[in-house]
Amino acid sequence: MLARGAAGLRGAGRRGGGLLRRAGAAGRGLRSSPPARTAMPSWVIDRYGRNEVLRFTRDMALPAIRFPNEVVIKVHAASLNPIDLSMRSGYGATALNMKRDPLKLNSVENEFPLTLGRDVSGVVMECGLSVSYFKPGDEVWAAIPPWKQGTLSEFVVASGNEVSFKPKCLSHTEAASLPYVGLTAWSAVNNVGGLNDKNCGGKRVLILGASGGVGTFAVQLVKAWGAHVTAVCSNDAIILMKKLGVDDVIDYKSGNLEERLKTLPLFDFILDNVGGSTEKWALDLLRKWSGATYVTLVTPFLINMDRLGVADGMLRTGVTIGSKTVKHLCKGVHYRWAFFMPSGPCLDEIAELVDSGKIQPVIDQVFSFADVPKAFLKLEGGHARGKTVIDVINKK
Repeated sequence: MLARGAAGLRGAGRRGGGLLRRAGAAGRGLRSSPPARTAMPSWVIDRYGRNEVLRFTRDMALPAIRFPNEVVIKVHAASLNPIDLSMRSGYGATALNMKRDPLKLNSVENEFPLTLGRDVSGVVMECGLSVSYFKPGDEVWAAIPPWKQGTLSEFVVASGNEVSFKPKCLSHTEAASLPYVGLTAWSAVNNVGGLNDKNCGGKRVLILGASGGVGTFAVQLVKAWGAHVTAVCSNDAIILMKKLGVDDVIDYKSGNLEERLKTLPLFDFILDNVGGSTEKWALDLLRKWSGATYVTLVTPFLINMDRLGVADGMLRTGVTIGSKTVKHLCKGVHYRWAFFMPSGPCLDEIAELVDSGKIQPVIDQVFSFADVPKAFLKLEGGHARGKTVIDVINKK
């Protein structure tokens, strides 16, 4: 990975000619070049709230390269994730603002106007000086961290180490459905859960909340690695689960879920996309003293910081995860939290699985760029079967 850019940074090609900047000063007595564009169309919010806070503008400032390892991407397609609904409402604002301005150099909070959207599939337009792995014109995909400006706009800036070449077999619309959910699932299953293509074969895996974006990706990932997968979802997603290769499907609305799962053999790994009361009984379904692991993506980290502030929120979070880890370790199982982690190298591995046919995008609906508010309402309605995608290039 160190070969991808200077100082260990994965980057993106040569500088790219300043496509988004002013085209050069005029010499004496000569006509100057026309000024470069300074604004772009974008969906933004100026305050936190419900769907009415979404605002379309053609005057969002064009993103600029500020660090030598950054790239500018022309967005062809984006997609929505539950975190976009949460961010629209202000969830996690305390932690995200701390990440944006850790030294409190700005006198006022400066997140607005804020562009949502984490996934991008598009084309590299311009590259920082230290970037050597991509070049302008390359088709790429990425998941942009939530503390940065998002992808519901014409252009977006990403760090080179967040970017990867788009899978060759996918269109931009298809590719945009995968990066955020793929990296979230990869973080939970591989980075935190310790599963990989060498040790996953034959393991019994339970996925709670299997029909959403993260769930459908996680199902395909562990199946590609040879696991026996049990998926919990609603009845109308059973056919989808079977198409993805799930071995056993449990309808959570049909009878007592806990009792039904207890009739099955014990599991080696559980991924919990649901949270709530499931945590109280799900760990009892793991094989004791065998290295079995429960990983949840539903954690109190951001809400603790919102409610208690940075210091007290982090303290409360540390006490919670520490006490639960020790409690369950004494019972012979591992308890873990997982979070989305941006990573170009992980997207490289995901792209290989996609191009080999082992993982396919699961898309619920595609919206035009003009219909972003409708896309948010669709996602907010719940029970999506896969991802909600935005076709940014098609303005219809």
